[in-house]
Amino acid sequence: MKLQRRTVLMTGAAVVAAGAGAWISWRRIAPQPVMSEAEAAFWAGRFEGPNGEEVDLAAMRGRPLLVNFWATWCPPCVEELPLLNAFNKTNAAQGWQVLGLAVDQANAVRSFMQKLPLNFPVGMAGFAGTELSRSLGNPSGSLPYTVVFGADGTVLHRKIGKVSEVDLAQWAQLV
Repeated sequence: MKLQRRTVLMTGAAVVAAGAGAWISWRRIAPQPVMSEAEAAFWAGRFEGPNGEEVDLAAMRGRPLLVNFWATWCPPCVEELPLLNAFNKTNAAQGWQVLGLAVDQANAVRSFMQKLPLNFPVGMAGFAGTELSRSLGNPSGSLPYTVVFGADGTVLHRKIGKVSEVDLAQWAQLV
């Protein structure tokens, strides 16, 4: 009986410790609230595209916008780009826009886009893109990171990690 009680207590302690560890890990990577003025700063931003073209965020305001922070050296980022291409093609008629912000170098992005052309604009955020993503609720600066803005320019959804078809289908229903 004494051995059974000790086993139950040890198992309970292990479950509590595992739960606490999982909660701490989740809090570390879970999207955090958007910092004050982050949305306004985002919409005031401008980026250069991989070929030197200007990407003016203010011109994109007024319609829903999915912004994806990615890099060529990030396997989950590369894996989700075909889904984002398909989302853009399927939902553009409903007013949706997609913008990729590459936390990368222009040469790497140009080379990558020759292999996988993207049908949405890409801005070169460089490593400053990590700080921008943090201001938009990505505490660890992890990639990929996706932010969905409503037509009014406010953040509606955020996701750390690779997007799924389910995520995109849910977000498409917002308009």
